[in-house]
Amino acid sequence: MQYRKSLLAAAAVAGVAFAGLGGAPSVEAKTFKYAFQGSLSTLDPHGLNETFLLGTLGNVYEGLTAYDADLQLVPALAESWEVTAPDTWVFNLRKGVKFHGGQDFTADDVIFSWQRAGSDGSDQKVRASLISDIRKIDDHTIEVKTAAPNPLLTQEMVQLLIMDKEWSEANGTVTATSVSGGEEGNFANLNTNGTGPFMVTENTQDVRTVFQRFDGYWGTTDTNVTEVVLTPIAQDATRVAALLSGELDLVYPVPVQDWNRLEGAAGVQPLTGPEARTIFLGMDQSRDELLYSSVKGVNPFKDQRVRAAFAHALDLNAIRDRVMRGAATPTGVMVAPQINGFNEDLNTPYEYNPEKSKALLAEAGYPDGFEVTIDCPNDRYVNDERICQAAASMLAKVGVKVEVFAQPKSKYFAKVLQQNGYDTSFYLLGWTPGSIDSHNVLANLLSCQNVEKKIGLFNLGNYCNARVDEITALVEKETDPAKRQALIDEAFRIVQEEVGYLPIHQQPLSWGVRDGVTVAQRADNVLDFRNVVVP
Repeated sequence: MQYRKSLLAAAAVAGVAFAGLGGAPSVEAKTFKYAFQGSLSTLDPHGLNETFLLGTLGNVYEGLTAYDADLQLVPALAESWEVTAPDTWVFNLRKGVKFHGGQDFTADDVIFSWQRAGSDGSDQKVRASLISDIRKIDDHTIEVKTAAPNPLLTQEMVQLLIMDKEWSEANGTVTATSVSGGEEGNFANLNTNGTGPFMVTENTQDVRTVFQRFDGYWGTTDTNVTEVVLTPIAQDATRVAALLSGELDLVYPVPVQDWNRLEGAAGVQPLTGPEARTIFLGMDQSRDELLYSSVKGVNPFKDQRVRAAFAHALDLNAIRDRVMRGAATPTGVMVAPQINGFNEDLNTPYEYNPEKSKALLAEAGYPDGFEVTIDCPNDRYVNDERICQAAASMLAKVGVKVEVFAQPKSKYFAKVLQQNGYDTSFYLLGWTPGSIDSHNVLANLLSCQNVEKKIGLFNLGNYCNARVDEITALVEKETDPAKRQALIDEAFRIVQEEVGYLPIHQQPLSWGVRDGVTVAQRADNVLDFRNVVVP
């Protein structure tokens, strides 16, 4: 299988993001139809920190910065910035930008969006916490303060999407929608008003979402598309059949076992390559008793021997070969090779050794194993439920009975995330750091849960090590590349030695596209409508 990279040239950035990418878009109405395996869980840009949601809504809302087709950082709602002190940034905001509702974009909207992203219902608290204060200098200039020097602030701002303050206040949606439920009526969950090149004109959960081109968009793009229709199709076979029949222009993910089928079919082709996402299993290491286990009065995952037993029971090569059809890359660290801070020397998976696993379980007091439930999405990652089933089968061979509880991602995230009290004992998750840097993983996944400091909030099992927390703070402000890399390596070694997580693999990008349609397949698996051209 030949990997296919971006089909469009990278954005030229002579100070203006997305501007000057090509000629004026065609006036002829063009509809682009595509399918994903799940639907948008919410329209609230602060409601869920999920790549698919943020990437899709990134066509409607925008951050101060953005990524181009090759994941290079470019200006967006901020046209320029400078560091005026180690902990101080000044952003010059773009003038003449209009929200879809006609409101002017100003500094007040940035300050409001930052505050909203830190509200109780938000899933963007970790990102918002990187900023300690924002001061308005004038309508199009802001001064941003960070708690410590942070060389990655502009990368993190890509996914801190900006909402209109006036619109939000008028519609009673000044705080974010919680994914734990009970806020289905929150206006921003059902309606949008961004500055991006597309507007949402229809959104029916699990049915379809329709986007229309925004004629008042401040930038220019390569796309000739005037309408985009997203149809969630959970069944792999149905999704692929719709592409083959010509009903859809693009589908993802495509089951890896169908790559050859698409290669041999007329009128379609697979788009494949390595994704900057790591799939892993996590364990509740915090509660004194697991919520979903046969073991009572004690938490077996607090014992490193049990965690190591689970690690040695997993045959990652078998998952690669049988579940992923050879398309995934087994991993030993929590970041992919495309992520700044990745070190190949540390990328050694735990040894597959079931006999060692059994011995460790017996040594820990579980010679006959125990029962536990694993939470798993069934429409979020490539073969996600199948990975959980494979892991359950492997653990059964060492005496651990695992019940797989798989749900659509909307229900899965509503159950396991911080807003619902981390309602899980054992789980599968995937992570692509929005900053394309290891600090994002340290702050979100490897730091101890700390709601007050707003770090570790996606560390669902609360793996906790004081030195890793200390390193996270140091990495955030360290500017010397060698020193920074040494700190990142130290943190990853600690997590490996303590078996804080069970890394599985770097999953593949797996799209299918109709001939004549060009897109940019970014390593973060985001589909940017700006780069879509249909015949």
